[in-house]
Amino acid sequence: MLHVMTRWLLLLLSFLAAGQTRQIRFLTYNIHHAEGTDGKLDAARIAAVIRRADPDFAAIQEVDVRTERVKGADLALELGHLTGMHAVFGKTIDYQGGWYGNALLSRWPINGFTNRPLPGRPEREKRAVLVADTGGGFTLLATHLDITEPDRLLAAGRLREIVREQPAGHAMVLAGDLNAAPGSATMKALLEDWTAGAQAEGLATIPAAQPTRQIDFVLFRPAGRWKLLEAKVLEEAVASDHRPLLVILELQPHSSR
Repeated sequence: MLHVMTRWLLLLLSFLAAGQTRQIRFLTYNIHHAEGTDGKLDAARIAAVIRRADPDFAAIQEVDVRTERVKGADLALELGHLTGMHAVFGKTIDYQGGWYGNALLSRWPINGFTNRPLPGRPEREKRAVLVADTGGGFTLLATHLDITEPDRLLAAGRLREIVREQPAGHAMVLAGDLNAAPGSATMKALLEDWTAGAQAEGLATIPAAQPTRQIDFVLFRPAGRWKLLEAKVLEEAVASDHRPLLVILELQPHSSR
């Protein structure tokens, strides 16, 4: 299996080097520690939702690892196993004898990643962003921002710093529960650096039963490196308190001109 995935990555890189494009499927999903709106704790149900979406990369929020409320399970590893994807986890806080944070699932091995803290007021819950070298010619950021605007704006400033660390023209994707609605100060700040892969009526993600607001997003940059092919909210109302958002992008070859 590893040899097959390695060959795919080499093929992808050869396509990009030859000036070709490649479609990539991104999912963002706040899984509410795998507890559904019916009160049942069911990681297999979450994994089934992810498998049906068939993503290449999935940014997963509210992931518990070895906490009491998930009975000591490692949800990041379990979801990786159940979906057949590679999983990495980034802790944001210690919680109930274990950890809580973000995970990233990838169809192929991740070349490397860092879990970088995001700023916020001392009394607020700590937040972080996973910054992953996908091995596919772009960097993927996966995060879960605070519910308050001041703290989200502080985080947006740190995300801008991360963007500025990259070479000019480097392709990047930011996916996650941003806890911010379209038109908010947070989204306006983020869209100074990013383009929204999905921000329109009909893309509401919460509450799961009857969504009325979009707070889950896939953003990309620079705009010229990506083409938006499709964006849709998946019809899943029970597995979590959010619905998953699937965005299909086409990565364009980098031009030195």
